[in-house]
Amino acid sequence: MPNLSVAPPSPLQLRRAVTSSFLGSVIEYYDFLLYATASAVVFNKVFFSSLDSVTATVASFGTFATGYLARPLGGVIFGHYGDRLGRKRMLVLTMTLMGVASFLIGLLPTYAQIGSLAPIALVVLRVLQGVAVGGEWGGAVLMSAEHATRRRGLWASFTNAGAPFGMVLSTAVLSGTAAVMDERAFLSWGWRVPFLISIALLAVGLFVRLRVEETPVFEAAGKRASRLPLLDVFRDHPKALLLGVGVGLSAFVAQGTLTTYLIAYGVRAGFARQAVLNALTLSSALAVLGIVGWSALSDRVGRRPVVLVGAVLMAAYGFALFPMVDSGSTAVLALALVLGQSLIHPLMYGPLAALYTELFATGSRYTGASLGYQIAGLGAGLAPLLFAQLDASTGGGTTTISVIIAACCLLTVVCVLALRETSRQDLTSVTSAAPASGRVADTAKPSSA
Repeated sequence: MPNLSVAPPSPLQLRRAVTSSFLGSVIEYYDFLLYATASAVVFNKVFFSSLDSVTATVASFGTFATGYLARPLGGVIFGHYGDRLGRKRMLVLTMTLMGVASFLIGLLPTYAQIGSLAPIALVVLRVLQGVAVGGEWGGAVLMSAEHATRRRGLWASFTNAGAPFGMVLSTAVLSGTAAVMDERAFLSWGWRVPFLISIALLAVGLFVRLRVEETPVFEAAGKRASRLPLLDVFRDHPKALLLGVGVGLSAFVAQGTLTTYLIAYGVRAGFARQAVLNALTLSSALAVLGIVGWSALSDRVGRRPVVLVGAVLMAAYGFALFPMVDSGSTAVLALALVLGQSLIHPLMYGPLAALYTELFATGSRYTGASLGYQIAGLGAGLAPLLFAQLDASTGGGTTTISVIIAACCLLTVVCVLALRETSRQDLTSVTSAAPASGRVADTAKPSSA
């Protein structure tokens, strides 16, 4: 197949693509991470009220994890059609699916009203959320990365920056709702308000997204679109896929620890729920700056050095995190979250947006990037569940949790060292993809980042 290059897109379309990807990611993750916060502070009491508090928390995190288990499925489904029919069409569908599923969660009867059907329906809607966000990320990143001709790490990172900003919105709305009413009213109906707002966010998101054109490199591919993109990924890029999963795993384990598990842990350690949520809101807001800043740096020094530094720092920080929370100081709790989520985690997480897109060829890029990212993303869903179970079995010991975080970071270090630098890869070529390991191929055009 000839290595066909395409004309660069207009600056206007790049701005629209980046804005659409950021807003779309904010809306998707507002819905997806709203569930994370609710699973830590609400759902154990509303949907699992027949269980004791520890078991209910584990069950609540279990339903939270199902969304992450469904994400690779969403990546495969929407990646397949995104590589065949176009990125834009799939992004409209993923946003619609997420908005509707979240709105329906806000209408669900509780366990006290319909018994076991309530948690079953909750799981079904959580799975739909997972499928939607699994398809969203890859398409949103590609819309930015494939429209960019320079500073690809920076522009692609706005999709990843949408996740903590979505967390800011979801946490602020949920905590704000809780602050204006008593506990009984909040558990009765107040928690539903943030989910019902999703339908309004959906309308805004669709308005912006429909104004973005398809990426030039996909349109240039035309009839060259693969019939089975997933087969192409397994056949042509298996090493890149596996190394990509290993590179991203620790970032997601850390994300699940800092944004989900630590909420429940902090409340059990004696902090008021509102204090924990306030600290999380602050750290999430600052994380937006961290993700964009470190990603911009990766355009200059490469993806690998930035991710490596983040993984090493997080491995060490995992042993300091829980003692800081156990200090009982609200200020130290906030500092722990800011250091972890706003400074260290973005080193690992920010560059992933560009890195994953640079590993695969145009014809299977949506599928490959989505699958690698979403398989790694299982760490964010399974870590809180695993840590809650460890907490229940050990009576509150956290050393094992810190060891697990460090081990995942070590895996990331090994995989990054085995992976070729991708920041110079040219995405305006229809067939190009970075080799999985070794030095950058000499034929790759530099991205004037």
